[in-house]
Amino acid sequence: MASTETSVAKDGSDLDGVEAGLDALETVQTGRTPFRRTLTQKVLPPVVAVALVLAVWQILVWAEVAPDYKLPSPSDVWGEVRQSWLQGTLFDYIWTSVSRGLMGFLLALAIGTPLGLLVARVRFVRAAIGPILSGLQSLPSVAWVPPAVIWLSLNDSMMYAVILLGAVPSIANGLVSGVDQVPPLFLRAGRTLGATGLKGTWHIVMPAALPGYLAGLKQGWAFSWRSLMAAEIIATSPDLGIGLGQLLEQGRTNSSMSQVFLAIFLILVVGIAIDLLIFSPLERWVLRSRGLLARS
Repeated sequence: MASTETSVAKDGSDLDGVEAGLDALETVQTGRTPFRRTLTQKVLPPVVAVALVLAVWQILVWAEVAPDYKLPSPSDVWGEVRQSWLQGTLFDYIWTSVSRGLMGFLLALAIGTPLGLLVARVRFVRAAIGPILSGLQSLPSVAWVPPAVIWLSLNDSMMYAVILLGAVPSIANGLVSGVDQVPPLFLRAGRTLGATGLKGTWHIVMPAALPGYLAGLKQGWAFSWRSLMAAEIIATSPDLGIGLGQLLEQGRTNSSMSQVFLAIFLILVVGIAIDLLIFSPLERWVLRSRGLLARS
């Protein structure tokens, strides 16, 4: 009798230990991340990387590996930044391109999302235009600039057309890839619960396909931004204003490498900023909602 009670007590303690372990695994730390940890893990590494790049750049200038007109110093490029700031044109360059890029990307999103769903869910449509979308995605965006200029002349519509032709295939293919990875069990469970048609698409397919869709959105933005830069470099006109692509082309025309480096720097900064402010938070939210990222 004593041994039975002992075994029961032991089993109970083991179960309590297992439950405690499971509770610990499910416990989410909601405390704020210490500032020192954030500084050392997120802020310091990119700062160190930028400092190393600037140091190597300056060393190459001191070593005179290339003439000044081919390789300007960091201080020369900073002088271009300061001059544009004092003239009040720095943010005009950035906003001209960013506003076009975001508007074109939103249009591509509005077109690419239903197109991707249609290709993913209708076999005939996939067989008809699926290979075309893949081919368009691999086609360099710069190839669309000459026909867009001929069709639409030098205006913002031409810019948006180039962006759409570059971004829509990436967004659609990303969504198709995400839908293809949805477990069939989810779809059967949704139909059992009455989630069919648009309801099934909204409540079952889209949430389950979200990781692949988000990857397509990131790639779509990258194609939008690159397409816009190609269009601005090739198609220049006073009526279009001066965006970052036009600024880059002006630097080439004027043989001003410091202006060229300024345009490249601004294009890079905008790309990084969009990723950090929009896509990185979305990725963290998706991963956290699926239990793949610990809350901090």
